[in-house]
Amino acid sequence: MVQYYNRLDASFGALADATRRGVLVQLAQADASISDLANTFRMTLTGMKKHVSILEDVGLITTTKVGRVRTCRLGARAFDDEAKWLESYRQLWAARFDALDSVLEELKAKDQNSERQKR
Repeated sequence: MVQYYNRLDASFGALADATRRGVLVQLAQADASISDLANTFRMTLTGMKKHVSILEDVGLITTTKVGRVRTCRLGARAFDDEAKWLESYRQLWAARFDALDSVLEELKAKDQNSERQKR
C-alpha cells in the first residue's frame, strides 16, 4: 500500500508543476530536445533538465541521447493507478452530491407544502 501511494505522490507531484504539464502538452505534439523545450519555456537548460528528470523518473517521458542532443518523448506509462484513485473519489463525491440533492428536494417539498397550508 505504501508503494502505491508513493507512486501516486510522485505522479501527482510531477503533474503539480505548470511547466511540467506544459512539457507533456508539447511532447504530445512532437518529440523535442531539452534545448528546444528550454527555449520554448524560456528557462535555463539546467532548469529544464531538472523538470525532464522528474518527468522521466515517474515514467511520463523518456529520453534518448544521440551525440550531444538529448531528445524527449512521451513515455509509454499510462495513468491507470491515478485514474482509479481519482475515480474512487469521484464516485464518493457523486454519492454525496446525490444525497444532498435528495435533502434539498425534501426541503423544497416541505416548503411548498407549508406555503400551500398558509393559503
